[in-house]
Amino acid sequence: MDNLILIGAGGLAREVGEAVTASGRYRILGVVDDDPGVHGTSVNGMPVLGGLDQVYWDRSSYVVVCAGQGRTRQAIVDRLADHDIGPSRFGTVVHPSVQVPRSCFLGVGSVLLAQVAITADVRIGRHVVAMPNVTLTHDDVVGDYATLCAGVSLAGGVSVGPAAYLGTNASVRQDVRVGAGSTLGMGSTLLQDLPDGETWAGVPARLLAPGRRLTAATTMEAVS
Repeated sequence: MDNLILIGAGGLAREVGEAVTASGRYRILGVVDDDPGVHGTSVNGMPVLGGLDQVYWDRSSYVVVCAGQGRTRQAIVDRLADHDIGPSRFGTVVHPSVQVPRSCFLGVGSVLLAQVAITADVRIGRHVVAMPNVTLTHDDVVGDYATLCAGVSLAGGVSVGPAAYLGTNASVRQDVRVGAGSTLGMGSTLLQDLPDGETWAGVPARLLAPGRRLTAATTMEAVS
């Protein structure tokens, strides 16, 4: 059994740890985090070993980046690359309740939590996080570092750009594009293309005014 170190001592690390334990694919050595306040503690029974530099010295263990935001995951992967830690060192976590069909592709470093449903000809990039009960249907393409929160549902032919963030229970119409670095609010229904870097919310989803924070209240305003 291969050894695994999780990067990031937050809630996602706890969820990933449970998925890894259920799958039996890796032996978890512990968690690393650059916050010195958590060093020497434990996260859901996993010891916090120290900062990211612990990974630099361990050249045999696989690693998975457990940060909820795609751009944060990307920044950590870039830091690791500066220390010659590349794709061959990243683990991929698939909960045992998830089936990845042979017509589908899953990139290194990605995480599929419990009950993610994948149908046919789906392409999932590197360091993607799909939380419980996400549904990906035929011909969907999910870019590197994208985050799909619990209950997200993509109709067929949807394209999700790199580092996009789709909130809990958001849904996307068939053949619609979600732009790179964009955000789709929780519970939203996207019926048209969402441009790169923009934040949309509501039913149907539409652009939030510049400078407005995405909250439950703004999502409800967009519905009304």
